[in-house]
This record gives sequence, C-alpha cells and structure tokens, in this order.
Amino acid sequence: MTTRKADLARRATSALPAVDTVAAALLRYGLVIVIGWIGLLKFAHYEAHQIAPLVAHSPFMGWLYDIFPEYTFSALLGVFEVSAAVLLAVMPVFPRISALGSALSVLLFVSTISFLLTTPGISEPTGGGFPAITLLAEFLLKDIVLLGASFWTLADAIRSGWSQTDA
Repeated sequence: MTTRKADLARRATSALPAVDTVAAALLRYGLVIVIGWIGLLKFAHYEAHQIAPLVAHSPFMGWLYDIFPEYTFSALLGVFEVSAAVLLAVMPVFPRISALGSALSVLLFVSTISFLLTTPGISEPTGGGFPAITLLAEFLLKDIVLLGASFWTLADAIRSGWSQTDA
C-alpha cells in the first residue's frame, strides 16, 4: 500500500511542471479573452445602457456621467479594458509591460466588485434579503475570482520581469 502511495506521489509530482504551465496559460489568456471581449462589447450601445445603472450609483465613477455621455464613457471604458487585455497578452516577450496590463486589470475588477456595495437592488427581497442575491450580483461575484487572477498575473509578470539582480 505504501508503495502505491509513493508511486502516486512521484507521478503527481512529476506532472506538476506541465500542470503548472497549462494552468498559467489558461489563467493569463483566459483573463485576456474575458477582459478583451467585455471591453469590445463596451462599444455597443446596448452594453453602454446596461452598465449605466452600475456606473451611475458608484461614488467612484458616477461623476463621470457629468463629463461624458453614457456611450462615450462606455467606449472609453472599452478602450481601457481592451488595452489591459493587450498588455496582459504580451507577457512572454515583455513581462514589464504585461505587469502594467495586470495592474489595470486589478483596477478594473476592484471597480466592478465595488458595484456589489454601491448598486441598489443587489440583494433579493423575495429570498429574504442578503445573503440572497439577484442575478446582477451573481454576475458580479465572478469578478472576485478575476481579481485574484489579475493579482496572480501581476505577480507572475513581476517575477519574470525583474530579476533579483535588478534590486
């Protein structure tokens, strides 16, 4: 029995580099796809209209509607998001530039997570209120994981872009 456990442990340990490589690629480029795709959608009028209640109730972003019309703000946000995705994607060649994309990604997801606290109607009254949440809140919850992925890509870019000898 001990031999089987030891053999299984050896096999799992030997597979770790390949699993780590696949996980890192899926995490980084999955984040690139999600941010890029959502960023491109910000150029559609329906998307600009859908994010308006979130932005309008945010103390961090609501004031921007005093400066920009709804669609213009959405398009500017789209430029920001697509830029973050492109910068994230250049990791193997330009890790320091990719770190900037990760930092932008962190900022994006901190902002969207804040909508959970600032948007009215996040809790579901028919479910008894919080912790029962609406579909909008469920949609926003994924951003906690995406924030974690953003921090991981930032750490990965820093690790790859600045060696110990740079310090």
